[in-house]
Amino acid sequence: MRAMILKPIKAALLVLVVLLPAVTGWLVRELTTPGPAGPADAVLDVEKGQSARAVIRGLRERGVVRGSFPIGLAYRLFYSTERFKAGEYKFALPLKAKDALFLVFRGRIHLLPVTIPEGLTGREIGELLRPGDGEGRAAFDRAFRDAGLIADWDPRAKDLEGYLFPDTYHLPRRATEAELVAAMVAEFREVFDDGRRARAAELGLSVRDVVTLASLVEEETALPEERPLVSAVFHNRLRIGMKLDCDPTIAYALKLAGRYSGRLLLRDLGLPSPYNTYLNPGLPPGPISNPGKPSLDAALNPAPEPYLYFVAQGDGSHHFSRTLGEHLDAVRRYQLLKKK
Repeated sequence: MRAMILKPIKAALLVLVVLLPAVTGWLVRELTTPGPAGPADAVLDVEKGQSARAVIRGLRERGVVRGSFPIGLAYRLFYSTERFKAGEYKFALPLKAKDALFLVFRGRIHLLPVTIPEGLTGREIGELLRPGDGEGRAAFDRAFRDAGLIADWDPRAKDLEGYLFPDTYHLPRRATEAELVAAMVAEFREVFDDGRRARAAELGLSVRDVVTLASLVEEETALPEERPLVSAVFHNRLRIGMKLDCDPTIAYALKLAGRYSGRLLLRDLGLPSPYNTYLNPGLPPGPISNPGKPSLDAALNPAPEPYLYFVAQGDGSHHFSRTLGEHLDAVRRYQLLKKK
């Protein structure tokens, strides 16, 4: 009787011993053999709540994998407890099935680079990100006005001007405007680290003061070597109570009013605005653009120079002066050069 029972068990074990290596070998080959090469990369858009079966079917239909069964079996063996992310997935063909499986079921969604240049206003960033998209622009504007993202560092902020850090971000194609804005503010907080906050406190400046000053530096010069010098002029003027006379602050006021034409006129110097630093002493009410790291560092580390004036020389550079007489001489020299 015992022999009769053991006989089918032994037969079953023998079948397993023979079949298991064969099945394992087959599955390994299926998962490690590259699929068909396509004319272009394949893209799969995974919807929220989509089933694993539908995702695997999508991989086969787009030619990423040769068949559904092997990858479905591998999913059940290795990834059945994983929750995949909704989003866009991009596959460079030909691709091994195991790599395709890993990309999707570990949530490696395709990210697109989004570059924000230095010195743009919040409104200009919205136009850059959502050109011709009124609904997207409105959504960006709502996110931009969510000052709660920076309220712990700047309780006076009414929007996020100055805190949308310029950089290249890698985001999903479907990233919302709120997610874009949150990423930029998070990067600002990362850059404006403990050391920079300690330096601001050493200078007697708030985070808002530093960012405002940095935005003036950002708008006045694009030359890295000049940023600490421009910062020195502003620091020196603030220290002695001298008005900043910063043209970009007037340009910003005109932008807020929707009246900026791209250049300033003499009559604009009398523009009645709290941002007009020709009329109002001290820093303007807040940042006039979103400065990059070099300008933030220049605002925190002005050059040890007694300069109080600078004038553009027409080639992107500036001449710096200590006294009004030196400055007027430099202005006359530049005017003579313009006439030649």
